Amino acid sequence: MSAGKRSAGLLLFRTTGTGTESERDVEVLIGHMGGPFWAGREAAAWSVPKGEYGPDEEPAAAARREFEEELGMPVPDGVWLPLGESRQRSGKTVTVWAVEADLEVASVVPGTFTMEWPRGSGVQQEFPEMDRFAWCTPEQAAERLIVGQRVFVQRLRAQVRGEAAASPEA
Repeated sequence: MSAGKRSAGLLLFRTTGTGTESERDVEVLIGHMGGPFWAGREAAAWSVPKGEYGPDEEPAAAARREFEEELGMPVPDGVWLPLGESRQRSGKTVTVWAVEADLEVASVVPGTFTMEWPRGSGVQQEFPEMDRFAWCTPEQAAERLIVGQRVFVQRLRAQVRGEAAASPEA
């Protein structure tokens, strides 16, 4: 493992369409990043539920932990489909799995974090890690997700449709 920061996450999806594999598609569950920096932003302000992990934690365990922290509920049962890694602009490497499940977004209870806000004020405020969640088509997700995570939706869509896709290790 490299010395750079690493995150792991879990992308829930549900299949849409009927018929042959090529007629099937997906919707994915993504979250809008919480806190004052992301307030009022929509484009490239959403993320797969994920978080950093250290050298003593396995990526899959981190993905499970972060899902539970950020959505306030256990990971749904299902097969974990590996979607590989992607290096973000920040240099962080993100590893993502997908699980097919239908989750009611109204039941989500997001985890929170505390930070000084406004900066330099000495006042600590609590913010949700993700302030809202939505089921999105791949096209909607392409507009909303941060750039470095869009590849995971493309890889998932290709798997569901039985198409060849970029290697998950890319």
